[in-house]
Amino acid sequence: IRERTRAMHALLKVFEPDAKLTDNIWGQLWGKIAYSAMLFATSLNHDSMADNFADPARFPAFDRLGREVIAVAMARGVKPLGFGGFDPAAFAPGTGEAAARASIAWLVEFNRASAKTHSGVYRDLAVHKRRTAVDPQIAAVAELGREAGIDTPALRKLVELIHDVEDGRRPQSRETLQPLIDTASAAPPIV
Repeated sequence: IRERTRAMHALLKVFEPDAKLTDNIWGQLWGKIAYSAMLFATSLNHDSMADNFADPARFPAFDRLGREVIAVAMARGVKPLGFGGFDPAAFAPGTGEAAARASIAWLVEFNRASAKTHSGVYRDLAVHKRRTAVDPQIAAVAELGREAGIDTPALRKLVELIHDVEDGRRPQSRETLQPLIDTASAAPPIV
């Protein structure tokens, strides 16, 4: 990290006191994409982000999405970084369910405290009626998983369902989220 970077960081802190300075940009990005995959899933229905994360029946989908993204990141030699109480390590292969549940519980509280109840992806679908960034974000991770020999059935199902909503084949509804939950629940553990 050079002095110029430190100076830029100091300027950013004027606007965002919690701005981070890191030499692990890839770790930041992969940690964020794990959360982003979960936000894409919350956009499949009209419930708030917090209500989605709080529903125990939906946990398998969020858990599996996190595990698939983190497994791909690790296969690429990246150590994902979290934010607040969202801990990407909680979704690493071989990590127990308790850590993932704690990380998801933090997302419930984090999103309940926010004035923003729904994600930008949700607004793309429900309000603006436009295509999302599912292909360059989520489909790209599934492809990187395929290249690394990591099966990503939940990520692939998520991409399919988002496209179904974008193209008007499915509404945003609890019923549209269910196939993702079913896929995640049936998927074998990532090793």
